Amino acid sequence: MATNGTVKVELRVRRYNPERDEKPYWGSFEMEAEPEDRVLDLLHHVQWYLDGTLAMRRSCAHGVCGSDAMRINGQNMLACKALVKNLVRGGKGRIQVEPIYGMRVIKDLIVDMEPFMEHYRSVMPYFVNDEPAPENGRERLQSPEDRERFDEATKCILCAACTTSCPSYWANGTYVGPAAIVQAHRFIFDSRDKAGKDRLAILSQENGVWRCRTIFNCTTACPREIPVTQLIAEVKGAM
Repeated sequence: MATNGTVKVELRVRRYNPERDEKPYWGSFEMEAEPEDRVLDLLHHVQWYLDGTLAMRRSCAHGVCGSDAMRINGQNMLACKALVKNLVRGGKGRIQVEPIYGMRVIKDLIVDMEPFMEHYRSVMPYFVNDEPAPENGRERLQSPEDRERFDEATKCILCAACTTSCPSYWANGTYVGPAAIVQAHRFIFDSRDKAGKDRLAILSQENGVWRCRTIFNCTTACPREIPVTQLIAEVKGAM
């Protein structure tokens, strides 16, 4: 990291190694950072130069894979999209990083995503149509208006930022959660799909869509700017 025009950052990271630690604790690292640096860059600096035992997930590092979702200064974000200049005002400050809530911590910033993926799979997040395929190998066509009906839901990257910002999910992990409902929305409103009623039946159950309390945390947390609360309301309306 450069030393000219930088800001001084105290990076506080919630650490926990279940093989060694009785409970989580805060680790603190001081460094200089460029205003345009991402929190992911700071975490890499820690891993590469200060403490190689720090554990976290990341893959594409460009806001597409969603693997580096974490809680930064009290809000769910992707570390690869969170900029120092938006988190630190002036020449110095603190950035606090911890794992997303509502998930079992495997180590440091890595959480067990399997319960989240189980909810995702439960809503039939795939295209269903057993009618004969169009002749000559053509696709099942639809109008631009029909495609636009579910366009917002196709932007989901399954980062879990919305679901793990939801108080209803924190209170009851069996709640299917915002992300799964968004995935169901994508197919419920697809004019070519034939399993909409089946998905609505799944989401009408005890731990389905009606556990949403319209708090809007999910919409604020979404790094893809999906209107999550609106899509949940549309699924409720479809019922």
